[in-house]
Amino acid sequence: MNDKKKMNIGIFGGTFNPPHYGHLIVAEHVRERAGLDKIIFIPSFISPHKQAGEEKDARARLEMVRLAIKDNSHFTVSDIELKRKGTSYTFETVEALRAEHTNDLLFFLIGMDNFIEFRTWKFPERIVEQAKLIVMNRASYQHNQQQLPFSSSAIFVDVPDIEISSSEIRASVKAHRSIRYLVPTSVEEYIMEHRLYRN
Repeated sequence: MNDKKKMNIGIFGGTFNPPHYGHLIVAEHVRERAGLDKIIFIPSFISPHKQAGEEKDARARLEMVRLAIKDNSHFTVSDIELKRKGTSYTFETVEALRAEHTNDLLFFLIGMDNFIEFRTWKFPERIVEQAKLIVMNRASYQHNQQQLPFSSSAIFVDVPDIEISSSEIRASVKAHRSIRYLVPTSVEEYIMEHRLYRN
């Protein structure tokens, strides 16, 4: 008899280039509001929506996520997309995680800006067959939720509006400006030690 407790598991994908406090704050906010037991951070190998070339920093991004979440027992990280390589399609990742977590409930975290375009993703219907969507809605980004496709498969959670972006952090490093208080100290140290984002 399997007495293992059924868990509510969140799936949080992204490039995380680099991971910053905004990612951590909204993830913890969603975990608490949605009653999740665990959130799996999944750095992409090559995101369908990003520029080519990011795969060369994939291992560094994975390690930075590990460092960023190490103090939160509810957060973990998976290298599933890095191992698979190629373009990181969400439907493949969610189906693979469903096979690993047969007794658990899966929730896929997605920002409202991406949810608006969700119908254009590769096989969105296969994603919602395996996981409930948690749409992270910022107060500054208002949209009529119920008129969007796949709204019936989604939970909408208002999250803090954190004005931190990975692209601005990369630009700051390149310009030799401080990134203190934008990323965890361990991530800042990793960036400096490995001389990331200098070019």
